[in-house]
Amino acid sequence: MKAPLYIVDGVRTPFCKMGTALASADAIELGRSAAAALLARTGVDPAQIAEVIFGCVGQPIDAPNIARVIALRAGVPTQVPAITVHRNCASGFEAVTQAAEKNAAGQGDLFLVGGTESMSRYPLLYNESATRKFTELSKAKTLAQRIARLLRFRPSDFSPRISLQLGLTDPVCGLNMGQTAEVLARDWNISRDAQDRFALRSHQRAAAARGRLAEEIAPFYPRGSHAAVAVTADNGVRDPQTLEALAKLRPIFDRHGGTVTAGSSSQITDGAVALLVASEEGLRRTGLKPLGKLIEYAYAGCEPARMGLGPVFAIARAEAASGLGLADADLIEINEAFAAQVLACCEASASPEFAKEHLGRDRPLGDIREEILNVNGGGIALGHPVGATGARLVLTALNELHRRGKKRALVSLCVGGGQGGALWLEAVS
Repeated sequence: MKAPLYIVDGVRTPFCKMGTALASADAIELGRSAAAALLARTGVDPAQIAEVIFGCVGQPIDAPNIARVIALRAGVPTQVPAITVHRNCASGFEAVTQAAEKNAAGQGDLFLVGGTESMSRYPLLYNESATRKFTELSKAKTLAQRIARLLRFRPSDFSPRISLQLGLTDPVCGLNMGQTAEVLARDWNISRDAQDRFALRSHQRAAAARGRLAEEIAPFYPRGSHAAVAVTADNGVRDPQTLEALAKLRPIFDRHGGTVTAGSSSQITDGAVALLVASEEGLRRTGLKPLGKLIEYAYAGCEPARMGLGPVFAIARAEAASGLGLADADLIEINEAFAAQVLACCEASASPEFAKEHLGRDRPLGDIREEILNVNGGGIALGHPVGATGARLVLTALNELHRRGKKRALVSLCVGGGQGGALWLEAVS
């Protein structure tokens, strides 16, 4: 196993559906809010931080290296460097594991890490024709040239390309993420009813966990609000949710014979998470007490059209490195990109044929027990701000281990483009 990296504490903003309570805030402000709240909660001197590492998928065009902007606005001194990381849905994982690697390389013993995403702020884009014509217009030197070039524009030049839609479509296999979930539903014969029941369970568990999840949330105050009303809770949990309501939803990714609906898909969400992590030396130097530690991790690639199976490949690789298997986990988190995707991972993990053909193993990974899987709900109910979700999984899992008096959690997620990430965590009493 690798030398452990300790997770000292963590804070997140509420997770809110795109276009709702957090829509007025950009990814910078969401990340700043989480980071500042964490620094205040821990009381750590920001000057002692070796580096700030934040994940973000849709980085704002006006804030290149958004981690640096977040750090400075959160009160981290200018001499502390910062880096932004991007591994699609695993960007929050990547921030944590890069801190582990930097610590192992002797490049620091205390890091501020996390992830941020404002999916409400993903821009609309001009198409190539319009971009070219705007470029030509900018070069016009006389009024006549400007008029002539303006007359070249056509109505189609003002039909924007939706960057969120482009970002959720894989350029290699040509499928959007929902279509890859449909592939898995067909591969593993996962019924519409099974997906709806899984989605219902996510909402029921998240609703029951509201009080527990509130412990990891810091209030967010949207700027420009005259009433200065704080956003204090996740707003994607549908309570009460019913199978009857879910059954009425139409498939949205394959309208002719598909089974994946908006109700069985993760919500498009805004939010941010900040974690303070340290080595053993960092703990001694600062006197900080940790929640838990990262003891092993792995990333793995898989077929882009079946990207949802990424957790299975990553869990297998993490087992090879650590010797820890599914039976060793007291809690398991698999991010709910889609109900079909998580259910397919459960089927693949238990399949001897899949293990032999795809994992090069003579035995399956084992059973993923429903009673320890996503016990506080997941992305279907809580949402999936793609740059931040990995960090939330780490924070939520460690808090839940402490509540239950348990030792070990396995957290995993699939990654657009055909990858998976898996982290083994242990609680520290």
